[in-house]
Amino acid sequence: MGRGKLRIYLGAAPGVGKTYAMLSEAHRRVERGTDCVVAFVEHHGRPRTEVMLHGLEQIRRKELEYRGAFFTEMDVDAVLARRPQVALVDELAHTNVPGSRNAKRWQDVAELLAAGIDVISTVNIQHLESLGDVVESITGVRQRETVPDEVVRRADQVELVDMSPQALRRRMAHGNIYEPDKVDAALSNYFRPGNLTALRELALLWVADRVDEYLKQYRSDHRVSTIWGSRERIVVGLTGGPEGRTLIRRAARLAEKGAGGEVLAVYIARSDGLTSASPKELAVQRTLVEDLGGTFHHVLGDDIPAALLAFARGANATQIVLGSSRRKSWQYVFGPGVGATVARDSGPDLDVHIVTHEEAAKGRGLPVARGARLGRSRILWGWLTGVGGPLLLTLLLTHTAVDLGLANDMLLFLTLTVAAALLGGRYPALASAAVGSMLLNWYFTAPVHHITIADPKNLLALVIFVFVAVAVASVVDLAARRTHQAARLRAESEILSFLAGNVLRGETGLEELLERVRETFGMQSAALLERESDLDPWTCAGRVGTGHAPARPEDADVDVPVGDHMALALTGRVLPAEDRRVLAAFAAQSAVVLDRQRLQREADQAKELAEGNRIRTALLAAVSHDLRTPLAGIKAAVSSLRSDDVAWSEEDEAELLEGIEEGADRLDHLVGNLLDMSRLQTGTVTPLIREIDLDEVVPMALGGVPEGSVELDVPESLPMVAVDPGLLERSVANLVENAVKYGPGDSAVLVSASAIADRVEVRVVDRGRGVPDEAKERIFEPFQRYGDAPRGAGVGLGLAVARGFAEAMGGTLNAEDTPGGGLTMVLTLRAAGPGPELQEGAASTDRPVEPERQVTP
Repeated sequence: MGRGKLRIYLGAAPGVGKTYAMLSEAHRRVERGTDCVVAFVEHHGRPRTEVMLHGLEQIRRKELEYRGAFFTEMDVDAVLARRPQVALVDELAHTNVPGSRNAKRWQDVAELLAAGIDVISTVNIQHLESLGDVVESITGVRQRETVPDEVVRRADQVELVDMSPQALRRRMAHGNIYEPDKVDAALSNYFRPGNLTALRELALLWVADRVDEYLKQYRSDHRVSTIWGSRERIVVGLTGGPEGRTLIRRAARLAEKGAGGEVLAVYIARSDGLTSASPKELAVQRTLVEDLGGTFHHVLGDDIPAALLAFARGANATQIVLGSSRRKSWQYVFGPGVGATVARDSGPDLDVHIVTHEEAAKGRGLPVARGARLGRSRILWGWLTGVGGPLLLTLLLTHTAVDLGLANDMLLFLTLTVAAALLGGRYPALASAAVGSMLLNWYFTAPVHHITIADPKNLLALVIFVFVAVAVASVVDLAARRTHQAARLRAESEILSFLAGNVLRGETGLEELLERVRETFGMQSAALLERESDLDPWTCAGRVGTGHAPARPEDADVDVPVGDHMALALTGRVLPAEDRRVLAAFAAQSAVVLDRQRLQREADQAKELAEGNRIRTALLAAVSHDLRTPLAGIKAAVSSLRSDDVAWSEEDEAELLEGIEEGADRLDHLVGNLLDMSRLQTGTVTPLIREIDLDEVVPMALGGVPEGSVELDVPESLPMVAVDPGLLERSVANLVENAVKYGPGDSAVLVSASAIADRVEVRVVDRGRGVPDEAKERIFEPFQRYGDAPRGAGVGLGLAVARGFAEAMGGTLNAEDTPGGGLTMVLTLRAAGPGPELQEGAASTDRPVEPERQVTP
């Protein structure tokens, strides 16, 4: 049994006709005799879509209950039991009701395909997982139901159902998509012309990429190496010289002549990373080709013509644009050049344009020596060893009486050749072999002082010497180059590993990363520049180093573009092209770090705004109720006392005055807690720390509770604590009154203290109902009440103020379960050290504050 085939109708937006097209295809297949059933299709009340369901067999849906409501989903088991040839499954990205066979509908479809059933399905472009962020930025709506891109890419057929924004809005206005009462809201929000145009472009681009994948796969499967000119693809060969700009513009004009033309600029670098190209010029050309709508590619290859042709054929290019050679006339003795070789080997299916430019025939300068990576001093010593060494050895051997024999003489000269290869690379070694062979022939091979060789054995020995010398020089040079490459790749891998780790962990800041760039490449300064648009000036997002930071990328010695409006600029020296791979990784990471920092700042600001809004809302609720209640009582009592119509007795007047006093006290306490909370929120609480005994402060905090309601256990042997006495008294008062006011009433609240290491703990223990673990932190938030705390008992700030004062003094306040039931507040304070620990600051007030009940024991 083979796997079923998947066909997907992809739409740019809801209502373009995906389901209608799917049902039309089903009717065509049924007419051809195909066994086709409707596994799940949702018509959303659209009459024309509902009519299309007539005449098609429908599998009964599965009914599921979730949170008291009933929902219908596709019955996968029923479809598998029916085993049709083709099943219609609408809305591929749908999330199934909890309790279904699979979490997502595309997983249901995967089961049907595995069972050999062909499936036709639908999905909108906004439901593709990779496009979620893009769609949200366009429409402002985050799609919660998504399908992995790979599921859609693996489909055997993807057909785009397209409709212009104007036509879709007309369908919407005619009531063909949504109910009439929803049309106006939809047209003014999600279905705006700009949104629909952007979504349509996303769908077209995605399908175009899919078509390209189909074409590449077909060419690969059928081993098609010839060029198929489905559209004009023009490859521009760049050398890093200034003529590259002319070539790019010429290629762009050629691409404009054909519909859908595409420009691909490619720079071929040698595999050893050595090049005479200007990195800065390449960066400028990269920006130019991207501005013209093309793409820039960096390819490695020692045979430049072959690498260029391979790239062009792999990209299915139709034309290649090259510049006239910059060689001088005498340099053609070394070969025909890249342009002539590419034109000769391109074949009949690939056109080659040779474009003249101002740099033609001006020369390319001396090529960079392969041994340049060894340093000038080593190269100099290599040439001295390779050329001067044989001369000195000849002088030594000819002026000594010892005859070592021709074989030993050759070994000595071979040793010098190997030494020259180790020091200076291939060319000094080859020069050493040539000089050595001439000296051996002239001075040590009979007849001496003649170029001729009498003994054929000596001739063979000399030929073997030259062959071995050349072979050893090549091997040693190759080993040196491979060692150099391995060391460089190892360093690059370590740097890239460091960057990848920081991407995952998000540990490095922008300045630290720029400093790492500067140190890695030995530059004077490094800066990340950005601008809003092509017309805006550059601004510096971050810089490090001692040198003058460039104001523009053009002013830097090295600059690497990051996107369209950002660049990493360095000053100090010009870097070789081989360093740009790692530098590009640093530049990309710098942009990521900058975006992450900005997002973090925005998140922090949003969090602060949300917290401020929450506090303001809670404060408004508190003012509207908790503060108005005592005010209303005071107002009523005062009005009654001032009334001339009633003759109040002394007892009545005393009761009214007592009510006024109680209301005023409540207002004072509530306003005091609000002011304390505002001081904590704004960071203006400055404790005056001094050493004091707990038994001097804690008893004073019990003045606001009834006698006998608190049991005190504070040993006199406790060490002194470093606290602000006023803040400590108010914290303990809040905790004690919080426990007493809402305690069970039949048992006293226990206030005990103990010393643990360098800390002193104050425990306020009640025997109430306690608080669940998940609410133990929430009860310390401002304006929070837990359980059935009555309105008017406070604004929910008592515990928040107590914790804020505790932390201001360097302590902590946490909630724990009381063994046997209840809640224990643990206030941890710092024990005083040997000697006074005073802090300068504003003196705190000792005004007692009424605690606010946030916990119902």
